[in-house]
Amino acid sequence: MDIATILGLVIGFGGIIFGNFIEGGHISSLMQFTAFLIVFAGTAGAVMVSSSEHALKTGLNLARKAFKTEESKAHGKLEDIVECARLAKKESILSLEPRISKIGDPLLQNVLRNVVDGVEEPVIRDIFETQIYTEEEELLAGAKVWADAGGFAPTIGIIGAVLGLIHVMGNLTDTSKLGAGIAVAFVATVYGVSFANLLFLPIGNKIKKKVEDMTREKLMVLEGGLMIAKGANHMVIEQKLRSYLPHVSKT
Repeated sequence: MDIATILGLVIGFGGIIFGNFIEGGHISSLMQFTAFLIVFAGTAGAVMVSSSEHALKTGLNLARKAFKTEESKAHGKLEDIVECARLAKKESILSLEPRISKIGDPLLQNVLRNVVDGVEEPVIRDIFETQIYTEEEELLAGAKVWADAGGFAPTIGIIGAVLGLIHVMGNLTDTSKLGAGIAVAFVATVYGVSFANLLFLPIGNKIKKKVEDMTREKLMVLEGGLMIAKGANHMVIEQKLRSYLPHVSKT
């Protein structure tokens, strides 16, 4: 589990609840099912209308990444590239062919297969850069689903507030219903703003950062394969590729 994400949610929502308690409020005053239903259903509906089915599925799948700590495999990929470069320099590009099947990263496998097959460097770059950036666009579309939810939620919360006030105005003579109507009005706004700024937007931002890291790793792999094709020294390749992942260079 990603401790930062979990701890952030606990501190964020916990701070609101505790602050309400300090001011003399009760947690029950923030538990309004009607307000939650309006904000949740309204936001979900708006997101579904504005997003494609594929983006929705991608966004839901990526949400799990925001709550998981995944160990980066960049260092292992870098070691594979350096070892392949050393072998190619010592023997030949063709000597990499038996080793390709033992490499764990599919992208590096495909790049090296093209290198061994003698495909020209500009062609390899064009093929895989297109693939990498297309995949990035699809994943970022999934992250945008959460960003969109963060944009819609506060407005839906305002709609909930207006509905609550309409209910209050329609029952001015029945004082027993005034409190419930006003509560829904204000709590719906709290839900909309809180969900947007403590959940939806942060998740979208974290997913976007993870996608950017994944893309940078893929570009590192592609660049490494192309440098092997050019016959670059393995030490030069290692120095160049570490610039893609500064955190790896400190291991």
